[in-house]
Amino acid sequence: MSIDKSLKRKVGGTRNRCVLTRVERILKMQEQGRFKDGQSPFGLPKTRVQKIALKKKAKKEAEGEEAATDKKKK
Repeated sequence: MSIDKSLKRKVGGTRNRCVLTRVERILKMQEQGRFKDGQSPFGLPKTRVQKIALKKKAKKEAEGEEAATDKKKK
């Protein structure tokens, strides 16, 4: 018997996750100095994934500055 197409996992799993896995949390806490050697890996606090958002204003300001310098040159 085969598995229905709708039940199969999609390749990649590229969607954003809200929370890190235990190993990722331990690595992040070690970077911050909050996890010590010999500490239990159970009961760790959840660590949210920081989303990087590009600022559109910065792009608009850069375009505005270029236009202003072009006007001054003419």
